[in-house]
Amino acid sequence: MVFLRFSGCNLKCPFCDTDHSGYREMGAEEIVAEMLQAGGECRRACVTGGEPSLQLDEALVEALHRAGFRIHVETNGTRVLPGGVDWLTLSPKSDVKGLKGDGTVVLERADEVKVVYEGFPVDKWAAFPADWHFLQPCDTGDEAKNKALWAETMDHIQRHPLWRLSLQTHKLLKIR
Repeated sequence: MVFLRFSGCNLKCPFCDTDHSGYREMGAEEIVAEMLQAGGECRRACVTGGEPSLQLDEALVEALHRAGFRIHVETNGTRVLPGGVDWLTLSPKSDVKGLKGDGTVVLERADEVKVVYEGFPVDKWAAFPADWHFLQPCDTGDEAKNKALWAETMDHIQRHPLWRLSLQTHKLLKIR
């Protein structure tokens, strides 16, 4: 998987690991050229952020498809996405404390729902139309709180088999 991480977000969650201060403006063809170089033979692209719906457009989707990429997008779901996305991950943030914007989800379906769990109820997201439902314990930066969230996440998953565990492997491996 080649990751295309956009800067900028309409919500700016307090736990976000994206550096929103730095970016480089690029056109669709320039982005694709760098992804081809970085990914070698890989033709799977994960478009993430920040919030990718702020920058992802039809021209970039078409350019990625022309280059043979299968496009996976991870979004907070607050904005409509261009057509042609091959896999959609909804990571809703409407229940997150301390948002800098309106977290209301406008999407009607996703391939998967991934809830970053901070201790709030997740039942409404179990009903969201998706093939897969994941809970990811939030990394709050506080070791004691993280440990409690891990325990709550695992307990919820064990009691509700619809949910599966999602981990931020890069953080566990200390990769930035």
